Amino acid sequence: MPKKAKKIFVLDTSVILHDNKSIFNFQEHDVAIPITVLEEIDQFKKGNDIINYHAREFIRGLDRMSDKNLMDQWIPLNGSTHGKFRVLIDQDKNLDTQTTFGNQKNDHTILNTALTLAKNEGKKKVILVTKDINLRVKARAMNLQAEDYETGKIKDVEHLPKGNAEIQVTNKVIDNLYKNHGIAPDAVFEDTPPNNQYFIFKSSNKSGLAYYNPVTGLIERVDKRICYGIQPKNAEQIFAMHAVLNPEVQLVTISGPAGTGKTLLALAAAMEQRRNYKQIYLARPIVPLSNKDIGYLPGDINSKINPYMQPIWDNLNFIKNQFNERDKDYKKIEEMVQQEKLFITPLAYIRGRSLSNIIFIIDEAQNLTPHEIKTIITRAGDQTKIIFTGDIHQIDTPYLDSQSNGLSYLISKLKNQRLYAHVNLEKGERSPLANLASELL
Repeated sequence: MPKKAKKIFVLDTSVILHDNKSIFNFQEHDVAIPITVLEEIDQFKKGNDIINYHAREFIRGLDRMSDKNLMDQWIPLNGSTHGKFRVLIDQDKNLDTQTTFGNQKNDHTILNTALTLAKNEGKKKVILVTKDINLRVKARAMNLQAEDYETGKIKDVEHLPKGNAEIQVTNKVIDNLYKNHGIAPDAVFEDTPPNNQYFIFKSSNKSGLAYYNPVTGLIERVDKRICYGIQPKNAEQIFAMHAVLNPEVQLVTISGPAGTGKTLLALAAAMEQRRNYKQIYLARPIVPLSNKDIGYLPGDINSKINPYMQPIWDNLNFIKNQFNERDKDYKKIEEMVQQEKLFITPLAYIRGRSLSNIIFIIDEAQNLTPHEIKTIITRAGDQTKIIFTGDIHQIDTPYLDSQSNGLSYLISKLKNQRLYAHVNLEKGERSPLANLASELL
């Protein structure tokens, strides 16, 4: 079998800020870093966000690997299993992308450096790797091959587990399910179902909701629950509420488009079991408009973050409005907020807090990277339950998509785990008008 020709991959800043170990993910091929990328990385090294962490870790790793070597020469990455790396400095003035695209930008300098390398290397293929879609298009316009960073991407997001399935069964199966509360899996399936999988059983004239409980090894009935005045309106919503209420499940993902009730159901079910936990945290990542930091906005810190947290407050107010202001449940909700038993905050402000004995709801999780998702889960302490909600097709950050976001990654990697349950909501329940717009516009 002929040996594959080695390639040179030139990494953009966006790749390194997504994964600080990205230079090790190109097998036997060589990796080059434009010096402009190092300058950009330097600007991100201070701060508490995940990109700041990646910037610091990459610079430290580069320093360790280079040791006393000069980085404008090729340096082995990791023995015989990997290629080499170097920092690129040279630019060919005859390949001036700044003039081609009409302005001075670091992206154009990076592109020019990659074009110069491709010219100097001759027959060896040079490929620019960037998560910036526009930079990939510009590179191809300049006759340079460009690719997205593929490591960690979920290839077939349209076939991610939905967490539930409709199954045709006999009347006897449904009768036994309701009579005995649970039935053996082999009464319905040839093989053991996935852990915590939900089912809509249908016969000629009956139906029932169930799930496979890996603790008991039985297909058990799922009953409709009302939590803090919130009543699920379809089977998937019943499943989502059941998953959040299930004490054996410590990690839940609820996906689906806007208006399907993801956050509302998670919040109501979390509040229903508030006595079992010290606190309920609700958080979401801040994705500023036009990629401007929240410091750009006027006002104090609360004025800056309130617009991003407002959708969560809206869900909480909706639950409050299920009750009269004089009702004890209404007053209890206000008391929980005042005493910070129920705490709404940007995700970045959670860092440093204890994650033991809490329910932690992370909204808009599709705007997190796989590394951020992992960081949150690995910090979970004893008696902690984590719920991620989001829509994998509604990405607000420029360097993630439906294949590379943390929520898709989590749903794909944790399927069939005993401590994990996933439910995908498809039917909008916001209003008939909202449903009409979703279907026809």
